[in-house]
Amino acid sequence: MSIELITYNPAGLLLPEHGLAEDALANLAPKLQAARDEVLSDAKLWAAGEEVPAEKQPLDAGFHELPDRLLAEYRELGPESEIARIQATADRLAGEVDRVVVLGIGGSYMGARALLEACCHPYYNEVPRAERSGRPRMSFEGNNVDNDAMQGLCDLLGRGREATEVADRWAIVVISKSGGTLETAAAFRILLRQLRASCGDDAAQLAKLVIPVTGTSGKLFDLAGALGCPEMYHVPEGVGGRFSILSAVGLLPAAIMGLDIVKLLEGAAAMNEHFRSAAVGENVVLDYTGACHLIETQRGCDVRLLSTWGKRLEAVGLWYDQLLAESLGKHEQGALPLTIVNTRDLHSRGQQHQEGKRDKVITNVTIGACQREPLAIGRSEHNHDQLNELADKTLPDILDAATRGTNQAYQEDNRPTADLHLPQLDEHVLGQVFQMFMLATVVEGRLIGINPYGQPGVEAYKKNMNAILRT
Repeated sequence: MSIELITYNPAGLLLPEHGLAEDALANLAPKLQAARDEVLSDAKLWAAGEEVPAEKQPLDAGFHELPDRLLAEYRELGPESEIARIQATADRLAGEVDRVVVLGIGGSYMGARALLEACCHPYYNEVPRAERSGRPRMSFEGNNVDNDAMQGLCDLLGRGREATEVADRWAIVVISKSGGTLETAAAFRILLRQLRASCGDDAAQLAKLVIPVTGTSGKLFDLAGALGCPEMYHVPEGVGGRFSILSAVGLLPAAIMGLDIVKLLEGAAAMNEHFRSAAVGENVVLDYTGACHLIETQRGCDVRLLSTWGKRLEAVGLWYDQLLAESLGKHEQGALPLTIVNTRDLHSRGQQHQEGKRDKVITNVTIGACQREPLAIGRSEHNHDQLNELADKTLPDILDAATRGTNQAYQEDNRPTADLHLPQLDEHVLGQVFQMFMLATVVEGRLIGINPYGQPGVEAYKKNMNAILRT
């Protein structure tokens, strides 16, 4: 069955009034194609295990063909494949606990959080277990050092009170490639103490309720061995944290919350094929990259607003914020990514976007169809709000009018916009979205001469923080 691809339309951006030539994207096509060729070559170089030239290091290109590799392994090995083992772990936890705490920071949790908000019930943790299809509640920690937030989570977890019923039992998925990230390591130590007490000091039970996702060596790997954890998954070599959503880093939490991880990977694989074969003008990855590059270099729009329409894509936008910022924010280059949620933020930042500095390009992210029946405003005998004349209008009707009205206002004031359209919100489409943004980011890095891998600037704060604490 053919499943529709996401589409990108830069028509509101590539306009003469924005100072761009009508054929600007077509003229950029040779450079975009060269950048694509380099990205494809990077993936082959990494997969072949050949020596990486110094100017290419680091080369974390392993994310690119990961979906295709995992799917091929699944079809060949079945229950012995990594996908099947992840699903088995997730199903076991679903039968044993009613909450899973995911510990990780940055790319170690942001993709999983995005999947939860986009694909699960909007109030997932608050609905009864039956309405979660028997899946555990999901909590995210280890991404900050907020004392009161951690204390609040400990309240929910029973503060180490021994748990005998599924409704009171919980587990930890701890995600860190090295195990040395202080925020995650500190949270893990605190919650491991709580979990041990919850298990009545039963070391074997504790080990079964801790699932590490880490490297093949390092502090967390060693700790997992000391605990005797029978199940452990690895962050693949050559896959950086912000590119790891389609590895066990994102797949295990997704499977725990009941999502179809095969469909997620199939969406990403479909985007890979589209990226390899479609020409500029028809290629969502190259067109998005080229249009953003043109408006930044020729008009100075170096603030990229990902304008999500509806609440469910905010975490996807925050995941993309990290991806773009850490990948291209180097050598005093790189656009500033910001995620907004409309219509909410039309009542806060909207004024700035409409009449503020002309340094922004707005990409509207729209969804083709709701998952639930559209709600109508309805008629009331109390018409003080004067909405009876709109009684037959639905919430999707209002959102559509807000979207079109806002973009009309932007167009009338020569504010550049583009549209990224998702046919619906499901695992296949989200797989496309994640892979599209990751590919677009590395293509842009190659286009502007920046290595999109590695994040040397992040290491400075870590070094200073550890030095201060250990002085």
